[in-house]
Amino acid sequence: MSNDSKLIDFAAERDKRAHDLKEKRLKEVRDAFEQAMPLGKAKKKKPKNKPKKP
Repeated sequence: MSNDSKLIDFAAERDKRAHDLKEKRLKEVRDAFEQAMPLGKAKKKKPKNKPKKP
């Protein structure tokens, strides 16, 4: 039958939707946290003392 290719796995679709909703919520929390406590820009590390040439 040609209808076999149009079957939808509702459990998989529900899981995907729940995952998307959780990802959206996580992004909102991350954004709020970053706004409340912004991370400073990464500082460049200075190279340690170079060995002196003889």
